[in-house]
Amino acid sequence: MTLNNNTVESIMTTNVATVSPNQTVQEAAQLMSQKNIGALPVVENGQVKGMITDRDITLRTTAQGKNASIPVSQVMSTNVVTGTPNMSVQEAANVMAQHQIRRLPIVENNQLRGIVALGDIATNHAYDEAAEQALTNISEPSQPQA
Repeated sequence: MTLNNNTVESIMTTNVATVSPNQTVQEAAQLMSQKNIGALPVVENGQVKGMITDRDITLRTTAQGKNASIPVSQVMSTNVVTGTPNMSVQEAANVMAQHQIRRLPIVENNQLRGIVALGDIATNHAYDEAAEQALTNISEPSQPQA
């Protein structure tokens, strides 16, 4: 199988650190610290059930005085936007910009295959314009929900 250099598959990280919904927030935070990352897909039986970020932990656990031993499922975001391995890098950048996200889990046949971060797009000079456009849109404050 040859990789098309314009697809997400050519730039995605395939060895993705993940946590399960029933692991503790502390375990998630420790894994983030070990891997020097700010977000983890929450995966059960290979399927993405959510995402947990260092910000989720800060705002939904620490700021609310909750114990770090609560399950990740109580803190994670569940409305996860995903991409596919064969989508173009430009499409991925557009999806990330539209949803104001910096990381896009890549799913095939309902199974996590990898993840693309805005940095993956930005470090590939062929996609400088896509990364710049995505970052501009991600960095714009979203309108408050009514």
